[in-house]
Amino acid sequence: MAKLLYQGHGSFRITASDGTTIYVDPYAGEGYDLPADLILVTHQHGDHNQTDKPTKKENCRIISNEEALSDGVHQHFFVLGMDIQAVTAQNKNHDPLQCVGYILEVDGVKIYISGDTSTTAQMSTFPALSLDYALLPGDGIYNMDLAEAAECAKIIGAKHNIPIHIKPGALFDRSLAESWMAPNRLIIEPNEEISL
Repeated sequence: MAKLLYQGHGSFRITASDGTTIYVDPYAGEGYDLPADLILVTHQHGDHNQTDKPTKKENCRIISNEEALSDGVHQHFFVLGMDIQAVTAQNKNHDPLQCVGYILEVDGVKIYISGDTSTTAQMSTFPALSLDYALLPGDGIYNMDLAEAAECAKIIGAKHNIPIHIKPGALFDRSLAESWMAPNRLIIEPNEEISL
């Protein structure tokens, strides 16, 4: 069974049942000791792209927004037995031509990795994907606020909705997370690992 370790802010680590290790938007917190097989970067802001932070296996693959959004087309990848589809991410602070989200399928579990975004038209297509988890930002400054993120959760229809990137300059804020009125809310603290 795959596991997800929330490191704080927009950073997390996913470990597949076979030990394959994926880091997403490395920047914050602890838990970078497992050597990376894959690193996903949603965009090139400094709080999302610290690819030197995790230790890496010799053949570690890094997929950045530049590769994931090639010539204006969101790319589809099959890496180490995982299916990875780049999707739209955008808001007033994040150019849709320079940012992506990802839908990652690992061990049969589908995870929406939003990156820094607000509502996108593409979200209305996500219910057909039967997503298991959606990780959504809600700081209200660089991204949508928590109210809009709750509406996105309703649109997306994932089985579990996890708030991330909810307070600039902090790993996490429990009171803000508890105020989030999303359906199927799942709150994970930094350094907490869950089975997916």
